[in-house]
Amino acid sequence: MLKHEVTIDTALVSRLVATQFPRWKDLAVRPVASGGWDNRTFHLGDHMLVRLPSAAAYALQVEKEHRWLPRLAPLLPLPVPVPLAMGAPANDYPWHWSVYRWIEGETATLERIASLPQFAAGLAQFLVALQQIDPAGGPAPGQQNFFRGGPLSVYDGETRQAIAALDGKIDTGAASAVWEAALAATFHGAPVWFHGDVSWGNLLVRQGALSAVIDFGTSGVGDPSCDLAIAWTLFEGKSREVFRAGLQADEATWARGRGWTLWKALITVAGHIDINPVEVEKSRRVIDEVIADHQRADRCGGTPHRARKTQS
Repeated sequence: MLKHEVTIDTALVSRLVATQFPRWKDLAVRPVASGGWDNRTFHLGDHMLVRLPSAAAYALQVEKEHRWLPRLAPLLPLPVPVPLAMGAPANDYPWHWSVYRWIEGETATLERIASLPQFAAGLAQFLVALQQIDPAGGPAPGQQNFFRGGPLSVYDGETRQAIAALDGKIDTGAASAVWEAALAATFHGAPVWFHGDVSWGNLLVRQGALSAVIDFGTSGVGDPSCDLAIAWTLFEGKSREVFRAGLQADEATWARGRGWTLWKALITVAGHIDINPVEVEKSRRVIDEVIADHQRADRCGGTPHRARKTQS
């Protein structure tokens, strides 16, 4: 995705804060260690952060978070970002931006997680609580969240193109089977709240346990299967089983979750195969995990075509 040519650095953030929120102008601004790609993130003093979209497509998410996070937060079992102020576009920065309360915790990694099954159970509990919140009036899937929560068919052409481009580099037949099964497992349930980007980078840990969930930019109301990708990108074996059991995900939902996961892994490999070998290798492993999981389900008779006949 093309980025708007704008330099987002501490000098810019300091100018924006001083101009629009002078009560905070004397607080130190410094980059967050893992500042993200869709948004750039900076510490503001010791108890706040500033988050600036890096492109116009991500700027659509700012107002959504300010509207909905204060309503969702009291109903969730873990802390989520609390917006304190919304900044306006300025001459040297073209989009709305946000000031949030800082949430203590470290980005979730395997090294920091004390028990992966317990972590999986805690995440499932959080997502179930999110899905149980009244969805009335919530944002529907669309351009503002890159159609997370909508039908997988939105990415059908892109996925097939990636599979074709990777012929000879992955098992394209098996990948196609996963994708076809995901498309067939149509969502028939009532729309619910979903996060939209449940990845290790958006999960915080303290003392080895899940402590907060951040970055609701792709959240919305629709099919929650897009929140299942972490089952194959972080969990495995027992922890994957615990995660699925906690969500009570049926075969159709699980199949669509595999589809979302496969789509992202395929386009990552296809787009970075000659550029970023580390990311390519990570995504190759995810593709292998998704294919193996689909084949296990097929052998056990748990095909998404059967699951279509039940409530999704």
